[in-house]
Amino acid sequence: MMEINSYLKKYVSLVKFLGEALGEDTEVVLHDITNVDNSVVAISNGHISGRSIGAPATNLVLKILKDGKYSHKDYITNYRGISSQGNILRSSTYFIKDNNKEIIGILCINISLERFRKLRDFLNEFIHIKNDSSKVEDVEKLGQSVEGIALESMQEIIKSTGIPPERMCQEEKIEVVKKLNESGVFLLKGAVSEIAGQLKSSEATIYRYLNRIKKDVDS
Repeated sequence: MMEINSYLKKYVSLVKFLGEALGEDTEVVLHDITNVDNSVVAISNGHISGRSIGAPATNLVLKILKDGKYSHKDYITNYRGISSQGNILRSSTYFIKDNNKEIIGILCINISLERFRKLRDFLNEFIHIKNDSSKVEDVEKLGQSVEGIALESMQEIIKSTGIPPERMCQEEKIEVVKKLNESGVFLLKGAVSEIAGQLKSSEATIYRYLNRIKKDVDS
């Protein structure tokens, strides 16, 4: 069993309670954000995302820690998530704060919409309704490993550039590293090694890019 922040221990039984009360289509997860590489300290119905205790923080959690965007909020509700199996989830997050109002833990509820999706597809086919949604939104990726999260973030950014890594010039690679840094992916241990491999660069080169980015921000 993983060591849990004493402040968060009281939430472990809540995770179990909510998991049983809300049913097998709802995953309940408790994150200890003092260790983003193994942030999941309690989980119920982990089959929804394929995660278990010891899994890393998600891309959304990393972004929250990186930019502090939600530090003034107590929770966010009903945003879209995607499991490692590609299933759509309706997700909500509650921020657990200490006496100094600092976020130390995160309680997430992820509802699988897979059964509803299948029902929708059946109804659409039955009554010939086309589902045309062009809305673009950020989604939370629920990965099972540091490598997986880093790889997904990397592939997403590379796809947006339209240039394969082996054809990128130095400035293009720096821009990719900058976007990855903004996403918070470098908070994960081992991310530099994974990103270096994907960009066909050395770890030393990635660290050099990060230092240059930091200097540009500070100047």
